[in-house]
Amino acid sequence: MINAVAIEGRLARPAELRVLPSGTTALGLELTVRREGAPAETVPVSWLDPPAWAAALDVDDGVVVVGRVRRRFFRAGGATQSRTEVVADVVVRSSATRRARSALAALSARIEAAAAELGG
Repeated sequence: MINAVAIEGRLARPAELRVLPSGTTALGLELTVRREGAPAETVPVSWLDPPAWAAALDVDDGVVVVGRVRRRFFRAGGATQSRTEVVADVVVRSSATRRARSALAALSARIEAAAAELGG
């Protein structure tokens, strides 16, 4: 099985750094993806234990995100709620072309391996 996603877009708001009760650092990103002929889509991204430079990401910074889709459930206001988000494994600035290509090539290799396991 494979759960993999690659997204390229621009930040809709500044990065939001939080420390979870477990002590893990989480960086929240809202990534806007524009597709030709379609409305823009905003995708929430969560990046656990990001490097220090990531906290400085700001509105309109271009990034490439490679990760997986997750739906998490939580209690808020006495009710159970859910949120679907991308959990980032790798985030690189769009301007870092070599690193972005490397991240996408690694993802492509994972997808090819999963396809080979399906047989055919």
